[in-house]
Amino acid sequence: MKTKQTKLTTTQITMLGLMAAILLLMAYTPLGYLNIGPLAITFNMIPVAISAIVLGPVGGAVAGSIFGLTSFLQCIGIGGTSAMGAMLFSINPVLAFIQRFVPRFLDGLLLGYIFRGMKKRTNTYVSCAVTGFFSAFLNTLFFMSALVLLFGNTEYVQGLIGGRNIIVFVCTFVGVNAVCEMVSATVLTGAVGAALSKAHLIPASQMTGDKLAKGALE
Repeated sequence: MKTKQTKLTTTQITMLGLMAAILLLMAYTPLGYLNIGPLAITFNMIPVAISAIVLGPVGGAVAGSIFGLTSFLQCIGIGGTSAMGAMLFSINPVLAFIQRFVPRFLDGLLLGYIFRGMKKRTNTYVSCAVTGFFSAFLNTLFFMSALVLLFGNTEYVQGLIGGRNIIVFVCTFVGVNAVCEMVSATVLTGAVGAALSKAHLIPASQMTGDKLAKGALE
């Protein structure tokens, strides 16, 4: 009886290190964020999605944790400054950490399962593109949900809401930013994932969808 392989290979560890380095580079340079008003368009979830594709839920969770940690550090001016993050930190540092860190950790973890599920049904490019889309969608959903849940009653957030319905506030607040993130993450993750698949950097256990598709055509 075969047991599931739980240890990471040297190639996978190298890939995780590379994604971590890219995340840090993007976090501490203008490459990762495009600041527009109190929010920023971020591209940091793309390396998280790639980590989840190549390394599964554990790799996605590790990369998501790095993203979340760098996001929190911006609240105190390390690696850039987030106006919203600084304000939330001044209100409650612990809740600010939770609001910045936990959504990114959960995003990376779930992306690994999303990719695995998609690979059972379709080809590599579509699976990677869908994973990329959800990397941005879940990042926005979890980030804004945590903001409203943890800080919704504060004077700062109430001022942002301005008496509007919560759903209307979230949609208008993240509107253009979220769309830009989803489009870029979908296209780039799909392209990078397909390239990694051709280079045989996605483990064979992740390739079920391609095998099923090939069998259906034979």
